[in-house]
Amino acid sequence: MGNFNHPDTCWRDNTAGHKQSRRFLECDDDNFVLQVIEEPMSRGAMLDLVLTNKEGLVGDVKLKGSLGYSDHEMVEFEILRAARRVHGKLTTLDFRRADFGLFRDLLGRIPRDKALEGRGAQDSWSAFKGHLFQAQERCIPTKRKSGRNTQRPAQMNKELLGKVKHKKEALLL
Repeated sequence: MGNFNHPDTCWRDNTAGHKQSRRFLECDDDNFVLQVIEEPMSRGAMLDLVLTNKEGLVGDVKLKGSLGYSDHEMVEFEILRAARRVHGKLTTLDFRRADFGLFRDLLGRIPRDKALEGRGAQDSWSAFKGHLFQAQERCIPTKRKSGRNTQRPAQMNKELLGKVKHKKEALLL
């Protein structure tokens, strides 16, 4: 958590006006980081952020007013922790049973010229994303995943984890 000073960032739409703020958003997305404060603080901008890499880890976020004459607000929040580690069940996409022919056909049927005409980049992406998720739901079945491996993304297999570890070690040298 801290003072990040990106007043041009719209966290609700995940957009920003300046290059540096856009790079900050991209970095958050690349690292699967969530920003949990929902209401604006200083003059309608969110400058002080609480970031987490796990949904449900931070809760009960409250703005407590400014401290003295500062233009920033105090933020109070709880770090939620289970008393014991529970192995949960996770639903993931089962790409091995996917019908990619139908998926390609459904996405090919989208009338892109009419569907995206007169829209900006953000609106165009939102419209396309809706079609993409509909096709995904129809063509890619899901499966339940349980046990210890529910903590990591489904695509993170042992081979990929080994490569990431090797890359981190090389960077530290």
